[in-house]
Amino acid sequence: MANPVVAIVGRPNVGKSTIFNRVAGERISIVEDTPGVTRDRIYTHCEWLGKKFNMIDTGGIDIGDEPFITQITEQAEIAIDEADVIIFVVSAREGVTDADEKVAKILYKTDKPVFLAVNKVDNPEMRNEIYDFYSLGFGDPMPISGVHGIGIGDLLDKVINAFPENAGQDEDQSIKFSFIGRPNVGKSSLVNAMLGENRVIVSNIEGTTRDAIDTKFQTEDGTEYTMIDTAGIRKKGKVYENTEKYSVLRAMQAIDRSDVVCVVLNAEEGIREQDKHVAGYAHEAGRGVIIVVNKWDTLKKNSHSMADFEKAIRQEFQYLSYAPIVFVSAKTHQRLNTLPALIKKVNINHERRISSSVLNEVILDAIAQNPTPTDNGKRLRIYYATQVSVKPPTFVVFVNDPDLMHFSYERFLENQIRASFDFTGTPIHLIIRRRK
Repeated sequence: MANPVVAIVGRPNVGKSTIFNRVAGERISIVEDTPGVTRDRIYTHCEWLGKKFNMIDTGGIDIGDEPFITQITEQAEIAIDEADVIIFVVSAREGVTDADEKVAKILYKTDKPVFLAVNKVDNPEMRNEIYDFYSLGFGDPMPISGVHGIGIGDLLDKVINAFPENAGQDEDQSIKFSFIGRPNVGKSSLVNAMLGENRVIVSNIEGTTRDAIDTKFQTEDGTEYTMIDTAGIRKKGKVYENTEKYSVLRAMQAIDRSDVVCVVLNAEEGIREQDKHVAGYAHEAGRGVIIVVNKWDTLKKNSHSMADFEKAIRQEFQYLSYAPIVFVSAKTHQRLNTLPALIKKVNINHERRISSSVLNEVILDAIAQNPTPTDNGKRLRIYYATQVSVKPPTFVVFVNDPDLMHFSYERFLENQIRASFDFTGTPIHLIIRRRK
């Protein structure tokens, strides 16, 4: 059985993300005093008293003319549908508001356990402020402080005791991948098109998706995937708000958590300088990489269009020569069905292991084809090589003097390894070390 799911819901600015981070033990959600900052559901894995569960932090539900209010309400309702237990968060400082009552009406529709947490009770004197919340109709309000951690343990005790009896803990063996790219290249649209449902808010406003969202799905062959949609990465000079700074940091964290990263380009706009920086993050992290050209349906094309675009990509992204390129359309679903299989192939290559005996045969053949270089009469000697890790595949090459290994010969060795084994989509690292 899958882990039980806990959803944190409530109007904006009651401290849901602070509570979420306190339970998760790390800063996963954006915490900002601006109402409505958390626009999409955020998922994380948690554990309390030996019981594992997944937690969802939802966007606030509000009334009035707030931007994205319809979508934010949708997101919260979806999270409520997915949850086994719900934490309804209100604020002791403002008391019961009309927005709290609207959230309560939504929660009345569910038959799942709901625990009312009165947040921002930062000192004992404030406990007298919680009694008005009995009017919301969810039993005894529980005073807590997300900032100071007061009452969180008591709340979690009640939450885990309300889990379904058959809730279990499965080992996550899914292939994790993410879409990264500068704002407005269509990452969220790709997520929705692949899933066939509105899991992520889609908008033409840059920076709509401010948080990374984990979504699981399974293909017909039984392969499980976890898809992480990330915030758009802006140039450092254009990062004005704290929320944007957190978004860039979160995109980096999403890359670190991914097995495979899909670098999304906008076919309409062509290749921009920022695209190279974005792709560089994934390359430097050693992740498997696929270049996804989105909005391909919008271009007027001839028989050379795809070849010309691919040539431009290879020219501008020379460090990603190993990355396959796929031209897709989130709008028409063109070639989207090929992505899961390609991601699976890249992941297999990303964790590929080569035996030392076979590897050294390739190295010896390479030396015979192109003898090692010399410097001031001293020749580079390669004694042997061995693979030391995967994700990415990493090889240590033992030599007489690492200074004699010219970068061009190192590149030659890498190309020979790639020619002998399928490392499509993954970087490979060569570590040159002196034999002791």
